[in-house]
Amino acid sequence: MTRKVINTNQAPAPVGPYNQAIAASGLMVFVAGQIAIDPHIGNVVYTDDVTKQTEQVMANLEAILTEAGASFENVVKTTVFLANMNDFAAVNAVYAKYFSEDTAPARACVQVSRLPKDVLVEIDCIAVV
Repeated sequence: MTRKVINTNQAPAPVGPYNQAIAASGLMVFVAGQIAIDPHIGNVVYTDDVTKQTEQVMANLEAILTEAGASFENVVKTTVFLANMNDFAAVNAVYAKYFSEDTAPARACVQVSRLPKDVLVEIDCIAVV
């Protein structure tokens, strides 16, 4: 995979652990949105804790990326869906453990009216290997 971080001072600087753009080439892996379901029990976990839900989401993403022969270093784009934009900082704190700011993927983050199974956060990603 080739991967290049794109940043320009002619556009707003990121307000979290992501970059303006990533240029990449290679085999693309599109990972479906993941929510806080523990695969061992098949149920949503931590129903009232966005931090712990985000940790479970990231673990689910990591498992899928690993199966695809990828890692978080291969991720070029993510989308974060929040039930409440007030959770932005808490989700960013967990997210930043997986992506360093200098090489983090491009990202969109939106608040939605409802998520599957009434979870607090859902994240999908695109990786290139």
